[in-house]
Amino acid sequence: MFINRRFINMKNKILLIALLVSSCQGCFSQEKKTINKKSEIMSNKDSSVYSHTSTEQVSISDSAWQKLLTPEQYHVARQKGTERPWTSAFENNNEVGTYYCAACGNALFRSDTKFESGCGWPSFYEPYAKVSIIYAPDNTYGMTRTEVMCGRCRSHLGHVFEDGPKPTGLRYCINGVILDFEKAKEAEQDYNTEHTDQQ
Repeated sequence: MFINRRFINMKNKILLIALLVSSCQGCFSQEKKTINKKSEIMSNKDSSVYSHTSTEQVSISDSAWQKLLTPEQYHVARQKGTERPWTSAFENNNEVGTYYCAACGNALFRSDTKFESGCGWPSFYEPYAKVSIIYAPDNTYGMTRTEVMCGRCRSHLGHVFEDGPKPTGLRYCINGVILDFEKAKEAEQDYNTEHTDQQ
């Protein structure tokens, strides 16, 4: 009887170890996925679509967007999805710089127009320029809202509401997954480099 119990305990230990090993493998594969997604974003920045200076409208196929964007970015940008609140690294970003469209590189918002709204998504009270954003009515889910999209590639960004701070009174509620950010000095260097290359 004692031997049988010991055997059963040994069997349980082996099962427990096997479960721990398989769950750790899941952790490593998840970490690998995150690294791959970061490299996908970097490859998008190197694509002919991505630019901080071009004003040319971006019109490419849906399959091309799927190749350029991560699954999360594609879901938000091209399928008008929404990321979970309080999951964006930009929610608490207070550095000085510019927020760009992660799909095409279009300048969207300056950091000095960002404010803490408590809604769970990065919020801004004014776009970078009038042409940075385009608007469309959104009556989905039984609500009347105004959708905001990138003015260059028409990627879905989020919505704008009339409950923001002065001077505009607007709150651009934006999905962080479709934003890129560059600190002020880095953005200026990139801009100067691109203009030098074009001359």
